[in-house]
Amino acid sequence: MMNTPQGHSGRSTRWWLLLVLLLAGSAMAEEAVHEYRLDNGMKILVKPDHRAPVVTSQVWYRVGSSYEHNGITGISHVVEHMMFKGTEKHPPGAFSEIVAANGGDENAFTSRDYTAYYETLAADRLEVALALEADRMHALLMDAEQAAREIRVVQEERRMRTDDDPQALTRERFRASAFLSSPYRWPIIGWMSDLERLDRETLVDWYERYYAPDNATLVVVGDVEPARVRELAEKHFGPVPPSGIEHRPPRREVEQNGERRITVKAPAELPYLMMGYKVPSLITAGDPADAYALEVLAGILDAGDSARLSRELVRGSQVAAGASAGYGLVSRLGTLLTLTATPAEGVDVGELESALRDQVERLREQPVTAEELERVKAQVMAADVYERDSIFYQAMELGILETVGLGHDALDDYVERIEAVTAEQVRDVARRYLDDDRLTVAILDPQPIEGGASARPAKKGGHHVR
Repeated sequence: MMNTPQGHSGRSTRWWLLLVLLLAGSAMAEEAVHEYRLDNGMKILVKPDHRAPVVTSQVWYRVGSSYEHNGITGISHVVEHMMFKGTEKHPPGAFSEIVAANGGDENAFTSRDYTAYYETLAADRLEVALALEADRMHALLMDAEQAAREIRVVQEERRMRTDDDPQALTRERFRASAFLSSPYRWPIIGWMSDLERLDRETLVDWYERYYAPDNATLVVVGDVEPARVRELAEKHFGPVPPSGIEHRPPRREVEQNGERRITVKAPAELPYLMMGYKVPSLITAGDPADAYALEVLAGILDAGDSARLSRELVRGSQVAAGASAGYGLVSRLGTLLTLTATPAEGVDVGELESALRDQVERLREQPVTAEELERVKAQVMAADVYERDSIFYQAMELGILETVGLGHDALDDYVERIEAVTAEQVRDVARRYLDDDRLTVAILDPQPIEGGASARPAKKGGHHVR
């Protein structure tokens, strides 16, 4: 979420927001989404945006860590690495070199719900990206030596980003405790014991099963004509055979019957606290209004410096050096509303937890103020407008929504649904979902740092490193 200008009243904030919406609407008036499907099952989504001669092309696969099972965790991430390691037409390294030579940039990312690959280039170079993506969709070499090397790379990535980062380690163990049967308990990067067992044959089987046109969506946004994109997609992806994949219904999380608590002991300078309540996502909510109310609730707690956690715990009582809240509206499965915080110097982690619980109890007992509701709605809606102003994030939104199963138009009424949320709805979802029986708490218990070295959290970033 983005901050609105400071010092304005609710009414002037509303007028500022309306101006932004009007300007954005004028700039994006022609941006309708065109949808096609190839004979091999591949879906194509095209959204013209002629403001600049640039295009972003993204291929989304319905596979990620939530599709994995015990014994092969991390495999989706490893296969993502392998997608850059060559085909018969393009040896290792050639893919990135070709994109760079055409003035573009490219990368990929793996999440719990999807794996995606993207290129951003001048609009007249779109065919370069489509030809490369179609080639590696079905013709990876999967060299055994290269596979073993990339598995070692991912193992080292895990050591650096998780095992040696006390907060990341705590977040990983927290999710593994919060979820018992849901595949959201698996770490995206995988358990080290599973990475040590992976081999080429398992990688090939995973690749052949999930990397196919009938399990993929091509999203193209930019200075393009939809008919031409369809023609190029047919040319390059049309000959790729489907895999005939049939997805099993995702495993549902078992009902939680009481609060869970874990302690993670690791070398660290400061304690760290995580609290997570089981909540529905938009796709799993019985009433979609609940999901939008949870989205606003998270904003009440953490949407800029005026939000409650920053205003009252960091700057007010000063019990926290930092605090945040998060909610996964568009998760494929049931998710969590999380609260995370680091205690200020001299503050006991128990005191910090009590302060966070007080914030939750206040949401359950007292309706949020009209001013707070107005602020959050303005910030949520402004952030949505600004994200849609970027061709990359326009494509991201289409790809995510389509791949998790909501459909690319699921958030067309996002602004209106957020605007409709009332203070009573926020209090209602707090009472129904922010309950101790749905709560998991994880505490990082700092241990002495060997040699006096500083064990600080790793720099936050995407899931992909190569």
